[in-house]
Amino acid sequence: MTTDLLARLSDGLVYSTIAVLALALLAHAASTALRSLPTRHPGASSTLSVSARGRAAGASRAAEAAGATGSTRERDATDTRAGEGPALVVGASAVSLTVLGTLLLVAGVIVRGLAAGRAPWGNMFEFLLVLSLAAGGAYVALVRRRAVREAGVWIVALMLLALGLAVTSFYTPVDDLVPVLDSYWLVIHVAAAIVSGGVFTIGAITAALGILRRRWEARPVTERSQRYVAALPTASSLDRASHAVHVFAFPVWTFAVIAGAIWAENAWGRYWGWDPKETWAFITWVFYAAYLHAQSTAGLRGSRASWFALAGYVAFLFNFFGVNLWISGLHSYAGV
Repeated sequence: MTTDLLARLSDGLVYSTIAVLALALLAHAASTALRSLPTRHPGASSTLSVSARGRAAGASRAAEAAGATGSTRERDATDTRAGEGPALVVGASAVSLTVLGTLLLVAGVIVRGLAAGRAPWGNMFEFLLVLSLAAGGAYVALVRRRAVREAGVWIVALMLLALGLAVTSFYTPVDDLVPVLDSYWLVIHVAAAIVSGGVFTIGAITAALGILRRRWEARPVTERSQRYVAALPTASSLDRASHAVHVFAFPVWTFAVIAGAIWAENAWGRYWGWDPKETWAFITWVFYAAYLHAQSTAGLRGSRASWFALAGYVAFLFNFFGVNLWISGLHSYAGV
């Protein structure tokens, strides 16, 4: 196949991905809405009135938040049973569509690489594709964890946003790399940044949901809404999921920064020059290091630590969008 045909096939696969993920987003949203409906507490008698069942469910959640209902595993099992029925069926469909969309994106990225004859992350359009793929891949890999699975609506929404920006604002036809990027370090350095960025996306969403859930748990029982936040996993479950993905992603990001410094020495004759891209990569690293340190420090765990994770993700996004689009530097060639 010619380069033009491969490029068009890649574009078609990307648009197919967007269509499938749009259906997945609708399914995730429907599943989330169904889980947010008031449900009957498993231990309540069927003869209880609606208001009595609501009070029983509220009391059960209050006991769970206070740690008075047994082990974490038992609490998670109770939460899972609360999602049975239509929400469970729709949720399974949402996950299946997300997996299908991710597989289509894998094919689109591979064909894009074949068309270009190189690693398919040489400009912002391609980087958005592979960043979305990394986020989708991380979600699929971790979907068995309830804290990640129930964040699916937000993860798919961000994937769609990234792909939408890619095809509308940053589309770039297949072309050769600029000379400074024509190096094996492109594969090593950028691949590490892509993987860590995708996993950071999962971590940021679970951290944000953990903050919301912890605020809900801190309220008096009578002031707690029984809708979306009440249906989320416990704050401790969300914190554990967020911490786990950051423990994986942080060393990968550290390697990306180090590999970038080695590439800089190879290309420009110095390891570090406080170029805007280098500076914001370091700021991102500092925020995530602070998050992991806070999670291991008494008095800082939980929401206080999670804010560092969110700050790190904002810095990561600014390093990609803000630095590439608005700030001049040695990395300006990596723009549109």
